[in-house]
Amino acid sequence: MQLQPILTVATKEFHDRIRNRWVLAVALVFAVFSLVITYFGGAQQGVVGFRSIEITIASLVSLVIYLIPLIALLLGFDAIVGERERGSLDLLLSMPITRLELLLGKYLGLATALTASMIGGFGVVIALLFGKIGARGLYHFAGFMFSSVLLGLAFLSIAVLLSVIARDRTRASGLAIAAWFFFVLVFDLLMLGLLVGTGGSIGGDAFTWLLLLNPADVFRILNVFSLDDVRTLYGLASIVPPALGNPLAMGAVMLVWIVAPLLLAQWRFKS
Repeated sequence: MQLQPILTVATKEFHDRIRNRWVLAVALVFAVFSLVITYFGGAQQGVVGFRSIEITIASLVSLVIYLIPLIALLLGFDAIVGERERGSLDLLLSMPITRLELLLGKYLGLATALTASMIGGFGVVIALLFGKIGARGLYHFAGFMFSSVLLGLAFLSIAVLLSVIARDRTRASGLAIAAWFFFVLVFDLLMLGLLVGTGGSIGGDAFTWLLLLNPADVFRILNVFSLDDVRTLYGLASIVPPALGNPLAMGAVMLVWIVAPLLLAQWRFKS
């Protein structure tokens, strides 16, 4: 495996997103939604305006869990199957580039575009709130941003895997939407149903390990345990043992969610 072909493909993918203004559009979406939630997230309690970095992060966690997986899946679902459908995949593979290099280049370019859009959007929030949150708040918000990037990269890996598996773009888009519904909406309902259906016999550590099967829940746990006030706002604080509040441990789990789908995609792409 050589680095130059990977960087060439990645640069092309990133420049394509810049030219079609995808990065700017997504950054604008993140900025607008983040600012609205930051200033109006407490309106239902009769409070408007910035309250604290803890409350802000707690509110933004819900936004990120719904929005970032959807954007990442829509960004990467046609990474491979789109080239195959356009007839350009065979042309690319006829050049001095391996399937692994092509796959990694596609992923790296899309990941760079996704990361740039998120940092740009959240960066607007930091710029506007810097005088109110101080150095400590900036540290916690930076951690939140980093975990958000990891979540986006995890779902981008899943999108690339689906793009390799699907036979056409229509099926790939359907699989991407189905994956979003499963991980963001259905999974937690299944866990709740399992907990209630078994009368609570499956709980404690067993229930916690099941939550690690969903990158969205890993992200939630990572941010719930990052701040004391945020733990209080989420019911997960009464379920998840403090051992999993270690940011390094949860970060490692997120890395597994990034790498594992890519390994599966490479295995499938080779066959």
